[in-house]
Amino acid sequence: MLSINRNNKGINPVFPTSGSEFFLTAKFTLPYSLFNGINYETLGNQEAYKTKYDGTQAVNDPNGRVPLPGDYLHQIDPKVKTYEVVDTYQEASADQSKVDQKKYNWLEYYKIKFRGDWYTRIYGKLVLRTLGEFGYLGNYNKARGYIPFERFYVGGTGLNNFTMDGREMIQLRGYPDQSLTPISNGSINGALIYNKFTMELRYPITLKQAASIYVLSFLEAGSGFDESKPYNPFQLQRSAGAGLRVFMPAFGLLGIDFGYGFDAAEGKIQPNGWQTHFIIGQQF
Repeated sequence: MLSINRNNKGINPVFPTSGSEFFLTAKFTLPYSLFNGINYETLGNQEAYKTKYDGTQAVNDPNGRVPLPGDYLHQIDPKVKTYEVVDTYQEASADQSKVDQKKYNWLEYYKIKFRGDWYTRIYGKLVLRTLGEFGYLGNYNKARGYIPFERFYVGGTGLNNFTMDGREMIQLRGYPDQSLTPISNGSINGALIYNKFTMELRYPITLKQAASIYVLSFLEAGSGFDESKPYNPFQLQRSAGAGLRVFMPAFGLLGIDFGYGFDAAEGKIQPNGWQTHFIIGQQF
């Protein structure tokens, strides 16, 4: 993993009034598929990865054949996962679990993220913050496809809870958590690419050492994309709202935001409407 960071925000780290921060990260693995000798494009056609009867599949053979352990099966209806018995492995369906296990035995991918953050004093203590973010998860081998890990989940507070798949939560207020992430086959599988833009007007109430408090209003827009949703940097879900931040050395950063989502979340039709977000320990 490589990262480049430039930070000249000033003067108060809790409430910057000038300067900017740029952050670029590149995370990548070795392209194992270039030298492991496996043809992932024809993996599902090989005998070792065909579906065999193990006693758990639902078999509804049109010829009334009763399956025996080890018999090859052809999937009749993918929706209800029913099978029929066939004589040769060439006629059998690929066992997707075996194929995926081989595909993701050694994960290969590259992941790029960029964030640009600017602070500008408008008048007196009033400060404008502008933010742009971009992330992309790619692959080296199209036949092997994209890995199911390390993906982006857009929407909500962006708080990273404990996860085992390396997912990244991307904040976008005015919508529920992960609700702007593409839905494939009825489930949220994470985005391969996302972009997000934010404008905040900030005004401090107090910036004392014991406690720093400021209010803010924001405009925000962003979205996540995968294979089922072609990338369009202008196809964004928008929101607006206001919030409060409190920073105390003993507790860190605490805050609350009230955001209104002007567009529909993934899989919905109506605009999302009002959403309340509690912020704990995120960046200033």
